[in-house]
Amino acid sequence: MRALRRFTVRAQLPEPLAPLGELVLNLRWSWHPATMDLFASVDPQLWEACGHDPVCLLGEVAPARLEELAHDADFLGRLDEASQGLSAYLTTDRWYQRLGADAPAGIAYFSMEYGLTAVLPQYSGGLGILAGDHLKTASDLGVPIIGVGLLYRAGYFVQGLSRDGWQTERYPGLDPNGLPLSLTDIRVAVDLPEGRVLHAQVWKAQVGRVPLLLLDTDIEDNEEYERSVTDRLYGGGTDHRLLQEMLLGIGGVRAVRAHVAATGVPAPEVFHANEGHAGFGAVERIREYVEQGLSCDAALATVRAGTVFTTHTPVPAGIDRFPRDLVESHFATVPGVGVEEILALGAEADPDVYNMAHLGLRTAQRSNGVALLHGAVSRSMFGDLWPGFDADEVPITSVTNGVHAPTWVAREVMEIAEPVLSPDADAGGGFVDLARIDDATIWQTRRLLRARLVDDVRDRLRQSWLERGAPRADLRWIETAFDPDVLTVGFARRVPSYKRLTLMLQDPERLRALLLHPDRPVQFVIAGKAHPADDGGKELVQQIVQFADQADVRHRIAFLPGYDMAMAKVLYPGCDVWLNNPLRPLEACGTSGMKAALNGCLNLSIRDGWWDEMYDGENGWAIPTADGVEDPERRDALEADALYDLLESSVAPAFYAGSLPVRWVAMVRHTLESLGPQVLSTRMLRDYVQRLYMPAAASVRATRPAAQDLASWVGHVRSAWPYVRVLHVESTREGDVPVLGETLGVRATVDLGGLNPDDVVVQLAAGRADERDQLRDIETTPLAYVEHVDGGVRYEGELPLERSGTIGYTVRVLPYHPLLSSTAELGLVATA
Repeated sequence: MRALRRFTVRAQLPEPLAPLGELVLNLRWSWHPATMDLFASVDPQLWEACGHDPVCLLGEVAPARLEELAHDADFLGRLDEASQGLSAYLTTDRWYQRLGADAPAGIAYFSMEYGLTAVLPQYSGGLGILAGDHLKTASDLGVPIIGVGLLYRAGYFVQGLSRDGWQTERYPGLDPNGLPLSLTDIRVAVDLPEGRVLHAQVWKAQVGRVPLLLLDTDIEDNEEYERSVTDRLYGGGTDHRLLQEMLLGIGGVRAVRAHVAATGVPAPEVFHANEGHAGFGAVERIREYVEQGLSCDAALATVRAGTVFTTHTPVPAGIDRFPRDLVESHFATVPGVGVEEILALGAEADPDVYNMAHLGLRTAQRSNGVALLHGAVSRSMFGDLWPGFDADEVPITSVTNGVHAPTWVAREVMEIAEPVLSPDADAGGGFVDLARIDDATIWQTRRLLRARLVDDVRDRLRQSWLERGAPRADLRWIETAFDPDVLTVGFARRVPSYKRLTLMLQDPERLRALLLHPDRPVQFVIAGKAHPADDGGKELVQQIVQFADQADVRHRIAFLPGYDMAMAKVLYPGCDVWLNNPLRPLEACGTSGMKAALNGCLNLSIRDGWWDEMYDGENGWAIPTADGVEDPERRDALEADALYDLLESSVAPAFYAGSLPVRWVAMVRHTLESLGPQVLSTRMLRDYVQRLYMPAAASVRATRPAAQDLASWVGHVRSAWPYVRVLHVESTREGDVPVLGETLGVRATVDLGGLNPDDVVVQLAAGRADERDQLRDIETTPLAYVEHVDGGVRYEGELPLERSGTIGYTVRVLPYHPLLSSTAELGLVATA
């Protein structure tokens, strides 16, 4: 008989064990080994059976065992130590507290998903894992962030495989009372068309020092359809997704306000939208400022000043886009904010579409991609929002992602590498002093981690085959599948087409030869989920599964269903090589390779995402790309061939170079030493704080009292701009041949269209000129105001001739205001 509903009953803890309940409800345990060891000692077998879930543990442990522990002096001593350690962690000043008053008093961080721990399945992939690491690192650094998300009653989905290798999905219900969450008194409501109201209650996940507010619509206040809004992550149709994003943005801002009022913590000065899903939060904040007496334009200027927007996808298909009329119907009656103004914020080239990335960019004064290359791709991708500007001038910067080492680094690596992972370390953390660790210790540690992975692969293989209907008697081959002494390659990620899950299958016989090489075999562990609606992705999964099912290779290659954080924590440390072969430049960052590197795993990757900037020739291998080859099948074939070549001629020979491969160990050592400081999330979050959060706080503090004047100025500039022209440009050396090292004087006469010289900056833009007079390697120099003349304003300046060859220049005019973050912000430019 099937249960109608499942719920969790937590044990009543004896008074001496009360701190145990407090430890369970603070997710710091998920990255604090001593606390996890304490949980494990409650009942080691039950701890394993519960999948290292402390809520499950306390729900299942026998009352007699709890009474026994309540009188166990050793356990109570360790419990007291853990409790006091958590208290000190939560109250001691950390890095952020030393920044002073320039740092924002509070920051609100919005994300559609969070990957914090496998026992709280509220994530689908890299976006959520990054958000989870962001909050954990904020806690470690003392950054006063309030996280905001949704609580999905069925998470993403549990992946399985059919007998023929087709992906299946299950959505087991989650009982919030069985999760490390606490229910707050906060309730929020969002108005919908036709007088309907979407209600939500708010749960809190305490992530160290950081509260994460999770909005849940499965409550009696809602009608049946509204109750289902937070049923699944990325589930449902267009209407469903729009309601989820309205709840995250609008409801999320209201939840933050209520949390601030209830707790007395400082109100956020900076709002960070992690992707466009949270874009409607800006609309809610505009409404708040209008309610306080600002005009809509002044409210937008204030909101922009305090908003940071991070874009995560270089793939246009990955951007949420809604029918314009659907958005119009849901925002027709926002008090004080006209629906046409809201629609303009998300406008794109297609007049019938509302673009959430465009909404994010238009409502944030500071925007960033998540790797250097991704920043460049984003500037090109969204360049149409700043017409007249070269791609490198588009105001989108980059902060390269990082990963939370205490979450992802195996204990054995921590012990041998002696990492300096303190958030307060001046260098921001990293692995140091590896020179004194002997090669044998490093190699033995790598072998231990590989053996642990082999055990896990066998367990997961057996479970998968049984679920697919295989008789247990036919699975004895799994007992010897994989080998702890064989070169192990890992590949695990979401399965959109551009990540090319099946590139390794381009030449099946060549792959088979790699797997079965008599002296240098390679084994592959593969995992990843296709979106439930992506049949193309499911076909890729099926192709891998069906190849891996073949009797002659199934002991050397496996596809493991159910990729999640628990699997990843064994997979990253246990692999020798981490494979990533996206279609460049469509990988935004790809942090799985960072996690692998922090465990001494070497990357074998296309130079895309983070690897493009951090590959140095000694920390792994770069797969050559067939840039410029337009035929996708030909490109795949060329890059697959390069992959095979590297595995055959470079990777495998280095790994099998004797019983102790000195060169391989040297690469592992170099990877830990060189990449450690670069890939840590402490470095990432410090970048966010110093480069984006603190400037945003300064901007919003300056803009708020001047918002009405700034809005009036912007309106005046926009109305005058059609009349701004560069009338005449001349050189002081006309007819002469300029010589390297000299200077070229330039005069320009400009019609400012009724603007004042203080409203603009006039620039000389110079660079190398090609045969079509297009400028490259441009450098700009401001021209100085000289005087008003008949019909215009004269500017002058000098161009140092520091490069030989064909040089060109032009003159342009841009709006200037001290409260703008850049001269490109308004997207206005007039050129000669």
